[in-house]
Amino acid sequence: VVEIALAVLEAAAKERHGRPLLALDLGTGSGAIACALVSRCEVVEVVALDRSIEALALAKENRRSLPEAAGERIRLVESSWYAGLGDELAGSVDLLVSNPPYLAESEWAGLDPVVRDHDPYGALVAGPTGLEAIEEVVSGAPSVLVPHGSVVLELAPAQAADAESLALAAGAASADVLSDLAGRPRVLRARW
Repeated sequence: VVEIALAVLEAAAKERHGRPLLALDLGTGSGAIACALVSRCEVVEVVALDRSIEALALAKENRRSLPEAAGERIRLVESSWYAGLGDELAGSVDLLVSNPPYLAESEWAGLDPVVRDHDPYGALVAGPTGLEAIEEVVSGAPSVLVPHGSVVLELAPAQAADAESLALAAGAASADVLSDLAGRPRVLRARW
């Protein structure tokens, strides 16, 4: 996700001739994606949202581990998806990035205990189908993205075709799913 997001940001920086870029990290969790983006892209600011106060506390701790100039480019916000934004970021986001919950409720019991006992249920399970969070992220994207803005999000390999369809139905001009390092389709990249 991070490598693809950085490639999107690099292309956007060239198109926008060096003006600062804005990324929105929905469901930031530990803040790992936000921290990686500001560490590797000097022209991006990240608004990182999560509904979990505990997750935001961890993200804040991880932000402190960055050099000060990079850490200052991450703003943490308590919010469930887009709910806490209002109109503040409407039409101003260059990149929307997310590692949303994408497991179906039926998959929870079969998870490896190392995963199931470490991460909160709500951070992993989206709902009955597993597509609920992906659909919410993608359908809300047009309200915050700049023209030609992009979405990059993680998904389960079996969700690739559905995720592409959801992005196109939400008005994306293009959508594809890219493979992870193991060759599995894992990252939706869509552009409006």
